[in-house]
Amino acid sequence: MDSYGNFIEHLRIIPDMRQERKKRHKLIDILFIALCTVLSGGEGYSDMIDFAESREDWLRKYLELPYGIPSYDTFRRIFLILDPNSLKVCLTNWAESLRSMTGGLVIALDGKTIRHSFDSWSGKKSIHVVSAWVTELGISLACEKVDSKSNEIPTALEMLDKLSIKGRIITYDALGCQKEIAAKVADKGGDYLLCVKGNQPGLHEDIKDFFDGCGDFKGMEYDYFESAEKGHGRIEERKCWAVEGEAKWLGIDKDWKNVCSMVMITRKRTIREKTTTETIYYITSLKADAEKIANVARSHWGIENSLHWVLDVTMNEDMNRIRKDNAPENLAVLRRIAVSMVNQVKGKKSVRSFIKMAGWDTSFLEKILAGP
Repeated sequence: MDSYGNFIEHLRIIPDMRQERKKRHKLIDILFIALCTVLSGGEGYSDMIDFAESREDWLRKYLELPYGIPSYDTFRRIFLILDPNSLKVCLTNWAESLRSMTGGLVIALDGKTIRHSFDSWSGKKSIHVVSAWVTELGISLACEKVDSKSNEIPTALEMLDKLSIKGRIITYDALGCQKEIAAKVADKGGDYLLCVKGNQPGLHEDIKDFFDGCGDFKGMEYDYFESAEKGHGRIEERKCWAVEGEAKWLGIDKDWKNVCSMVMITRKRTIREKTTTETIYYITSLKADAEKIANVARSHWGIENSLHWVLDVTMNEDMNRIRKDNAPENLAVLRRIAVSMVNQVKGKKSVRSFIKMAGWDTSFLEKILAGP
């Protein structure tokens, strides 16, 4: 493992907020132990102590540990005062370095509440975190905590300001179907695919009425794509219609910057003998390439299935009760870093199984830390 792997080098830029006379343990040592704990299935400060004590000989191959294993209070104090923004910069810098080498066209934005991070005594609400997820690479590109007195949209706009999205496609669910989001992406040279639902009732009604009344699309510039998939006792059929140019005729282009196409996707799922059908509408700055748009729309769910589900089921994020000061946000970032790191090396195994193996065998942990 060369210099603990490429991500650890990014951690070295984090400033140490402690007073000089209180710096017994090196900050990089504490962060390295914390990250390894999360990569091995640990969740909190007690787990960090248990991991370090059980793996002390292994840790000393890479760390100095001049005063032995840091205490519970040391781990707690560091995560309380550590600036979350510095940890986020490490994540973004590392993810961007991977993306520049391997690509990554689609960036999905979505928010998730850490449900047990509330504090009834102080009246603090559960924190809500918006993440940017590069679907093809399985990495979290960035994450930001939503202000308790605000909502996702200002946070998402702030995140887009910080990211390099030129030539990329931004996807967002219906909550993110906002004119400001479309304008921000367009201004930064990106494309967008935004789901249109009831929170934009006028736009939703216009698009729905258009597709209901367009018949065989005679005289229109459109594209069509369909696909079917079988597996795990389920049959899913998807059909996508993309129509280009008609958004201008409907006047949608006056409010939605660079809008080019309107999209209708139907999904028909059959599980055993039960069949359900769902129709979803989108607006996009992409041209009417139905196959491409259908794949981009489907890839958006990677942030739910490959990040949020893993955080809850594998890392037990929703049940974590660390809630003081900066600690819940810092640990939320650390978990997203861990998921991203595992995804780079796990191959066909699940994140859960690879994390379990890292907890059992340090050779797997070293493989994660060394990176792709």
